[in-house]
Amino acid sequence: MRLPRQIRFSRPPARIAPVRIDEQARRSLHMVLSLLLDYPGEALDDGRVRTAASSLPEPFGEAVREFLSRVDAMARPELEDHYVRTFDLKRKCSMYLSYYATGDTRRRGTALIAFLDAYRAAGWEFDAAELPDYLPAVLEFSALSDSPIAAELIAAHREGIEVLREALDRLGSPYAGLVGALCRSLPELDEATLERYRTLIEEGPPAETVGLPFPQLAPYGGGSTAPLGAAAGPAGTAPFGTASFGTAPFGSETAP
Repeated sequence: MRLPRQIRFSRPPARIAPVRIDEQARRSLHMVLSLLLDYPGEALDDGRVRTAASSLPEPFGEAVREFLSRVDAMARPELEDHYVRTFDLKRKCSMYLSYYATGDTRRRGTALIAFLDAYRAAGWEFDAAELPDYLPAVLEFSALSDSPIAAELIAAHREGIEVLREALDRLGSPYAGLVGALCRSLPELDEATLERYRTLIEEGPPAETVGLPFPQLAPYGGGSTAPLGAAAGPAGTAPFGTASFGTAPFGSETAP
């Protein structure tokens, strides 16, 4: 006879330990992840992405190589279908970081403006078809910018990244290893972030404008902003670039 359950148990969210990584390797890792976490396209076929991945320190290089091995074994339409079914249709697998804190509520617009303000305060203009909280764009910003604002932006949405990692891991997605590598490159979770992470794992993104506290960033001051098409950061800060911040498109020979 099966008795009714009075207590519901679930597997607690896993924590992974950070791994020390130097600044140049972190930049390279974040740029590689920016390209590979985007919708499957040219980056998967570009040898420079694979060359950059091969130079990453362990365990980061291993995570990227495992991802490439798994997706190389998939037909491109199969991978594209997996990407859409995972990142577009599952609430805990959103690539849009502000969604984890705001859901589809009126606060989402304010959150998106905060991302744009952060980019401008660091001297960059966002120039892409995607929303500014798109994780690959945030990682590109982290790879290219010398400003501490990049790390602050990621830290303010860390619990969403952790939820994404946990959800992908439970799905057995090849993308889980990439987000796991990202999390290992970040500082250890503090208790407040860990608590928000646990709440999100249990409840998912909010459906109303109540519940999870919205991540707060210090007000960004003014400062010069590079015009579109010009690089605000120092030249050569990343091995290659994408088009989100006015840098040369990937595969172009034109330097920013």
